[in-house]
Parts: sequence; structure tokens; C-alpha cells
Amino acid sequence: MTFLDKLRAAERANASLLCVGLDPDPARFPAGVTRDAQGIYDFCARIVEATADLAIAFKPQIAYFAAHGAEPQLERLMEHMRAVAPKVPVILDAKRGDIGSTAEQYAKEAFVRYRADAVTLSPFMGFDSVQPYLKYEGKGAFLLCRTSNAGGSDLQARHLADVPGQPLVYEHIAHLAQTTWNSNGQLGLVVGATYPNEIERVRALAPDVPLLIPGVGAQGGDAVATVKAGWRGDASHTRAPIIVNSSRAILYASAGADYAEAARQEALRTRELLAQAQRQALA
Repeated sequence: MTFLDKLRAAERANASLLCVGLDPDPARFPAGVTRDAQGIYDFCARIVEATADLAIAFKPQIAYFAAHGAEPQLERLMEHMRAVAPKVPVILDAKRGDIGSTAEQYAKEAFVRYRADAVTLSPFMGFDSVQPYLKYEGKGAFLLCRTSNAGGSDLQARHLADVPGQPLVYEHIAHLAQTTWNSNGQLGLVVGATYPNEIERVRALAPDVPLLIPGVGAQGGDAVATVKAGWRGDASHTRAPIIVNSSRAILYASAGADYAEAARQEALRTRELLAQAQRQALA
């Protein structure tokens, strides 16, 4: 199955638009979880087990593992996710962006070492920095487009004077992802939930690509506005999936020994909120 096939299947099987982000911060671990590499694995593994039937995708953020020398634990966690939730795709949140020869190595890291289904990328070095990832058949790649952080406007909301129509940078990236750059048909875009108007604009420019939408939960993004702006489909078919990510609100729903069950309850709540918005969009 391609990444998009797997994504649509997970959406149907788990009745979900919710992506569970795995950003393990040992300083926030509950009592009883060790604050070392093994603790990172144990914490994330329990979150995965608690939410495996609720997610459209999992999204481990590589920096939270690498900063603590926990790359081997990330490899184990990827294996664990494939065992516990074999039908749920895994997006490696790496935001890589480098020249072609280096990009080839990063692509190998994502798709061979970690066996991710998709990866996040920075497009600002141009297509030759993206192309090596598209050579992996059926794998997905999400380009940063209109990100949820405040500083994203520094570049993404600037006009391109030498492009016809003088689009904003993020609009041009959306156009490229829909058209000439999408050579393997598996390209997607990252658009923050804190900017629902921009989500709607990106969807208009890129009606056929999946959108990875962080910012719901701790960052304050509006789940209902997010679905209304980005999801397109009918009762039986999703034209282009949206993957609405929540990390900290789920991971740290409780500081006690019940953290996994609390994570599940928060994931259930968020999944239902997104489902309600989806039903409103269909009404």
C-alpha cells in the first residue's frame, strides 16, 4: 500500500482524523517513568498502545529522541508501532532540508533505517532537496507550507515579486505541491491549525494533497475551524485527507500513573471533536 492508501484506510478503520504526536520530554514524564532513553521508549510505547485504535497516524518528532541519544529506542518504537498498529501510518517529523546528495542520506535514514511511511521536509532549498525522498515508491513527504509558529510569517507570508500574480511564499509552495513537484503522487503539505484562513487557501490551491495540520491542543488551534477549512469529501470518500496532530495535550494529559489512560481519554475527546466537525461539513 502507498502512504496515501494506508492513510485513507486508517481514517476509515479508526473513524479518525487525529494524529498522535510523539514528542517525549523526560522533564514532563510522570513519576515512575525513568528520564533516560529507556524511559522515552517506555513512555511512548504505552501512549501508542493506548491510542492505536484512535489515530489516523502517529508522528514521532526525531529531535526529542536524538537529543537524549535515544535513536535506537526510536527504531524499537517504530517496530512497536508496526506491531501494535500495523494499519496506522507513521510520519517521521524531521523537517529535513539539504542539498541533493545529503538529502539522499536523510531519505535513507527516514525510509530504510526507521522505515517511516512519510517524512516532513523543508522545501526552501528547492526541488532537488525534495526529489531524493520521492524516489522511494509509495512513501509520503510533507513540505512545510504555512506553519503554526508565530515566526512563520517572516518568510511564508511574503510576496514573490517575480512569480506571476505575486503569490505569497506559502501559496507558491502549495501550488508546486499540487503540480510540478508532486512527481510520485505522495506529496503533502504542513499547515498550522492556528491559521484556518490559510488552511482554506492552501486547500483551494492544492485540492488533491493531504494536509498535516499541527497546532490543535496545547497550541490552541480550533479543531472545528480546521476541519471546515481543510477536509474535503463526502460520506463515503475523502478526496484529500487531513491529519490533525495533537501532541502535548495527549502525552501529558496526566502527571500520574494513569497517564496512558488519560492520554486515551484526551485522544477520544479530540477524535470526537474532529468527527463532529466532519459531520457538520457534510450537513
